[in-house]
Parts: sequence; structure tokens; C-alpha cells
Amino acid sequence: MQNDPPDQTPSPFAGLELLSSAVVLVDDELIVRYLNPGAENLFAVSSRKIVGYSLRRLLGEPAGLGTALNNVLRDNWSYTGHNLTVLRPGMEALHLDCTVTPVESDAVRLLLEFRPMDAHLKVAREEQLAHQQQANRELIRNLAHEIKNPLGGIRGSAQLLERELDDPQLREYTQVIIAEADRLQDLMNRLLTSHRMMQPSQLNVHDVLERVRRLVLAEFPSVEVRRDYDTSLPYVTGDREQLIQAILNITRNAAQAMNGDGEIVLRTRAARQITMAKRRFKLALQLQVIDNGPGIPAEIRDKIFYPLVSGRENGSGLGLSLAQSFIEQHQGVIDVDSRPGRTCFTIFLPITRDSDV
Repeated sequence: MQNDPPDQTPSPFAGLELLSSAVVLVDDELIVRYLNPGAENLFAVSSRKIVGYSLRRLLGEPAGLGTALNNVLRDNWSYTGHNLTVLRPGMEALHLDCTVTPVESDAVRLLLEFRPMDAHLKVAREEQLAHQQQANRELIRNLAHEIKNPLGGIRGSAQLLERELDDPQLREYTQVIIAEADRLQDLMNRLLTSHRMMQPSQLNVHDVLERVRRLVLAEFPSVEVRRDYDTSLPYVTGDREQLIQAILNITRNAAQAMNGDGEIVLRTRAARQITMAKRRFKLALQLQVIDNGPGIPAEIRDKIFYPLVSGRENGSGLGLSLAQSFIEQHQGVIDVDSRPGRTCFTIFLPITRDSDV
């Protein structure tokens, strides 16, 4: 007897999964019946924990929304609300625009579409930062090339002069010249590192994080580096050395900001429906470096990814600039949120089908 083929009937909500905005469907009792991936990502919650429960479990009680929903149910008209504040325990507040549309269906009465108010501003800010970084990289690259050539001549001349000097005290001066030339040479090499060609391969991001963790603990033994990994994440395609350097720069920067004494959390999660560099990705890696240090000074918060900008007196201001350059080469983005007691750098990297295992 031949078995019947499996049910190939598409889900009635399949089209909503492709939307970049967050969509929630509720019945006439305001019980959640469906969340699309955009809503799961926006509210950082799984459908399994919300579907079948009251909408209040997802949104709380934003001012004016409950009355508006009742009016939509009663009068069967649409509603648009602006600057709704969703407060969730232990998480940052969300400021959203919301459009409510009546739906003619047995199981669903309302379609709620949410859009973060800062979404357009974030895209514009990312584009502006990308253009600024490109201009900075070209400027720094040209400057580094111009400086490297005379540095070699200065160092060589100092070495020749040292051989002709009999007085040990005078030789100390030439040694200072040579040491400073070597330091500047190293600085120029670091400025030019971000321009080398990528060597991509399939890699487990947790192997990268473990390498970073060992390096940071070796340099800052008093810092506690905690792991919070999602071990179910697939492999990503990337340049191993560049990713190690990018994440190490961010993590070391956090340890230095805490004067080598505090806690850093390395966290990985899957993120869905993420836009990076004007491209939409169904699945992305979300990697966070979180510290409990003093936070980023307000006067440099908007410029921390610029080269030669540092919050430390002896900082070179290159670590975060190089980190962003490496992540951009991987089609990813870096975001930062900082306040006293909590600074979080969030890296998003695309996960494509080719990088699935």
C-alpha cells in the first residue's frame, strides 16, 4: 500500500515571514496567534513562548494601545500609533510605531505591524559611517605609505651614526631614535593591515571566541570572561585571523577600560531578518561583547570608530577602527550601546546557506 504524500499545503502566514517589519496576529480576545521572524527578533522572544497567550505578555501595556485595539475591534477600522514605549523586565525599552489592521479570518482578527522608530535613522547612520570609514581608510593608507619611506631612512641613518660614536651617552640618543622609528613603523604596519586580502574559510565562531578569551585572560588575569554561547549556531564564512583580531581589539579595549578588573561576557545568538549594508539576511550571527566598566565618555561616543580617537591617555585609537574595517569586509556591522556600568558592542555577521553545516 502506497503511503500518502506529506501535506504540502503552504502556511496561511507564509508571506508574512518575508517581511522585514515585525508582524503579530491576534484574535478577538487579543490572544497572540502568530509572530513572524521579524517580530521574534525585535522582541527577542520565541513564538513558542508567546503564541496562545495574551498580547500583554509580549507588549506589556503601552499607553493608549489597549483602548485603540478595542476601538479597532468595535468599529473595524485601522489605527496607527507613534512612539509607543514597550517596557520589558531586564531589557531596554523599545520605541515603536504600530499599525493595526482588521483581518477577516476565523482565527485572526487583527494584524499588528511594528517598526522601530530609529530604524531609518540607524540605516542612515550606518551609511554615513561606512562612507566616513572609507574616506578615513584611504587617507590613513596614503599617509602611512608616505611616512614609512622616510622612517626607514631615519632608522638607517641612526644606525650608521651609532657606529661612529664612541661616547656611550651619545649612543643612547641614537638608540632612542631607532626605538621610536621602530614604534612608528609598527604603527604604520597596523594602519595598513586592514587592506590585506581576506582569506575566507568555514569556521566555528566559538573557536574564535575561545582564542580571544585565552589571549585576554593571559594579558588581564584579574578580568572574569564569561561565556554565553548558543552552540547550535552554524558555521560562518570568514577570515579567521581578521575575526580574531577584530573581536580581540574590542575585548581588550573593554578590559583596558576597566583597568584590568571587572567582568566581560562573550555572548552569541542567532538573529533573524537583519539588514546589513543594504542587504536583507534571513539569518545572522549576533555576537556581543559586554563589560561592566565605566562606559564610553560622552564626548567621543559618536566617534569611537574613527582612527586615532581614544578614551585612554596612551591609547592609539586604532583598535576599534580596525575592528570595524574587518567586520565591514565580512559584510557585517558593529553597533555599540554604552552607559556607566554596561557597555555592549554587538557584531552582526551574515549566515548564508553556503555556511550552514
